Amino acid sequence: MTEPNWPAITDEIVRHLQELIRRETVNPPGNEMLAVDYIAGVLRSEGIEPVVFESAPKRGNVMARLKGAGEAPPLLLYGHTDVVPAEPQHWTHPPFAGEVADGYVWGRGAVDMKGTVAQQLMVFLLLKRQGVALKRDVILAATADEEIGGEDSCGLLWLVRHHPDLIRAEFGLTESGGYNWDFHGKRLYTIQVAEKGTCWIKLRAKGRPGHASRPHDDNAVVHLARAVERLASRGLPYHLCDAAAAFLDAAGAALGGPAGEALRKLKSPEGAAEVFTGDFRQRELYRFLFAMLHNTATPTGLSAGLKTNVIPSVAEATIDGRTLPGFDPESFLAEVRAVVGDGFEYEVINASPPLQTRHDTPLFALMSEILKRYDPETHVVPNMMVGATDAKYLARLGVPSYGFAPIQLPSGLDFDSLFHAHDERAPIAGLGWGARVLYDVVREYCS
Repeated sequence: MTEPNWPAITDEIVRHLQELIRRETVNPPGNEMLAVDYIAGVLRSEGIEPVVFESAPKRGNVMARLKGAGEAPPLLLYGHTDVVPAEPQHWTHPPFAGEVADGYVWGRGAVDMKGTVAQQLMVFLLLKRQGVALKRDVILAATADEEIGGEDSCGLLWLVRHHPDLIRAEFGLTESGGYNWDFHGKRLYTIQVAEKGTCWIKLRAKGRPGHASRPHDDNAVVHLARAVERLASRGLPYHLCDAAAAFLDAAGAALGGPAGEALRKLKSPEGAAEVFTGDFRQRELYRFLFAMLHNTATPTGLSAGLKTNVIPSVAEATIDGRTLPGFDPESFLAEVRAVVGDGFEYEVINASPPLQTRHDTPLFALMSEILKRYDPETHVVPNMMVGATDAKYLARLGVPSYGFAPIQLPSGLDFDSLFHAHDERAPIAGLGWGARVLYDVVREYCS
């Protein structure tokens, strides 16, 4: 087997990513069939027949499978092709042009997550071109509706409900992990092993209506304002889940010294109370670590009143709740009630479960080994995403996921800040490096 021509492979990834960016799949409305038609055409040109589902008008999903010997369960590579809206007037390069400049591919979806879809497609094609003898099937899936999808999703959840056997696997590999992170002067690579759940709620206060010229003490707006202030100022209690403990142990060992000791202190509520004070509270890292160790309830919307001179009888706040592994909506609401107090109504408007995948598996060990193969000076740590991905839907089939979309970032690039942001862009050299890492992982695990 000859070694792939990686410079040429990198050029091919760039072309696929440019084509995907140029197909506007902003959700809503989605129109993911634009991306699906392109991916399906690429697969057919390589002699691979895809399966295409239009789960709703213009909402497309595409899948393909390379057959193995059946000695082990399949491995699934999956990602979404929908993207969030963009404001072109704030971009250096047009968000849907897929331009190459300064060593980057620029455009909406370059990071989240058409860049990863292009890498996964390339790895899938290389397995076929190289004639890799597989002991297990490798499945590729590019799906719709991750950016908005709820229980009526026409993307991965639709496939889970209607075609589960096509995506059932031992593990899935998807977004949000596998890239380097400059952490207190050390270079770490994170592999996502957990993600928080969601519990979005309407917090509703009621009071006595009346004329605003005669104020009284039973004002729904005032009740709600005080409740939101308590929630924002007090927060929710400390909890340490397995994934957070693993991150703190591994990152603490990698850092060493006072910074490593501070991370290890975070493994107890008393230590966390000590660390989360003073100067540390002003650091960007604080928000990530705090969210890893607490359920969070963030007010994101307020609604009350019909006229300025009328005291309303109802006031509502929208709360974005994020739940740690081990919590469900009921236990989360109990924590919120304990802070907010009595006399309020709660309406759950969206909920999804938290996830946690073991990090003592052969696949995790292999991903770590290959990352270190290509970057020997690095440290690999398990991580918990404080947001959510489509992995929550795959978990309904009993399929665990790892966030592993490898890409090597140039020093100083704040990669996380590019998600859903102006000037979203992916480094070309990093995309090629990451495809090589992903190819070795898939080839060695599946052959």
